[in-house]
Amino acid sequence: QGQVEESGGGMAQAGDSLKLTCSAVGRFFRTWTMAWFRQAPGKEREFVACDSWRNGGTFYADSVKGRFTISRDNNERTVVLHMNSLLPEDTAVYYCAAAVLTRGSDYDWDNYEYRGQGTQVIVSS
Repeated sequence: QGQVEESGGGMAQAGDSLKLTCSAVGRFFRTWTMAWFRQAPGKEREFVACDSWRNGGTFYADSVKGRFTISRDNNERTVVLHMNSLLPEDTAVYYCAAAVLTRGSDYDWDNYEYRGQGTQVIVSS
């Protein structure tokens, strides 16, 4: 059993920075692949970034590459998404997700067993 919960987010202006934190509960956290997804109004949920235990690295959507950074602290069982140079198109509900079983693609929401409720990020121009 496990769970994840997001914190952070809020409102920002274009060019600003925000930090999202995901706190996890569960055993063997260091072996979980942790990811962030987002869903903008009227759009489908999309992959943002992940720290993949299976593939041994961090991966980003092209739209955030160079601006966002994902990092994890296995002792604290947290994953942080640092978002820099925010754009209005980054406005979305951001979800933390954890994959315990190593199956499928890291980019696929359906492969994550634990998912947070989401936190809103609004970026104004």
